[in-house]
Amino acid sequence: MVSKKSISDELKTSQELMKALSLNVDQSDDGREIKKFNEVVGFCDQVIRIIETYPQNKEIVFLDCSCGKSYLSFALNYIISKRFTKETFFYGVDTNRILVETCYRIRDNLGFKNMQFICARVIDVFPEKPIDMIIALHACDTATDETIAKGIKLGAKYIIVVPCCENQIRNRLKSGHPLVDLTDFGLLRYRFADILTEALRAQFLMGAGYYVKLIEMISPKFTPKNLMIMARKKKSKKYNMNSYKKLDEMFNTDFVLKRYFHDHDFVWNNYSGVENS
Repeated sequence: MVSKKSISDELKTSQELMKALSLNVDQSDDGREIKKFNEVVGFCDQVIRIIETYPQNKEIVFLDCSCGKSYLSFALNYIISKRFTKETFFYGVDTNRILVETCYRIRDNLGFKNMQFICARVIDVFPEKPIDMIIALHACDTATDETIAKGIKLGAKYIIVVPCCENQIRNRLKSGHPLVDLTDFGLLRYRFADILTEALRAQFLMGAGYYVKLIEMISPKFTPKNLMIMARKKKSKKYNMNSYKKLDEMFNTDFVLKRYFHDHDFVWNNYSGVENS
């Protein structure tokens, strides 16, 4: 049975993997390494629970957005290969060419042939393989929204993101909305902006035809940025953006997610989906 402890123990058994990822947590006092390792374990835990439900003979294709050094994809690749006989393929995308080159070196050292890395903006990438699962661990600020938008455009079955810093709507909450008495205070405005941002993302995904749930990926003692948005695509082809629109207009956010789509992609009272790019 999947558990965070079993995943943690399994990853630690591969000294080669831990060394390649610079996550030698048992030999390190570096709090950042330990934090990163626990984040990866928490994310892997949720993904593996989903993979257990997949047909045995179906290849699962991942798109890791704003992947950085691809800690998450390398860990998932290792865990899945050990636990399942399923075929997988991983795309990693980042705008930092040096990090992409680093990912290729790690891939070659580990012998993971089922991985490809791309230096580009997420929204500009068109993978050759159909994407089953879009993932992003702490894609900074609007990079999370770019990830969500790309997942919707590609028709990914799952979109799973753990957001990081969120600055896009904070300054827009100073006036002109029904909770100004709350957001008069800087600290409360900061925290409320985080909550509102995640609510807008969740409502947008629901409007675009996904079942959505929000969970704590790991304990907040490891990181306060522990909220995970998990979205699964519905079979139905007619959806409704009214809840998102109502929330967006109530707080006058002009939320960034809509900017990744053309006006003709949406009929706001009866949103009928976005064709695959």
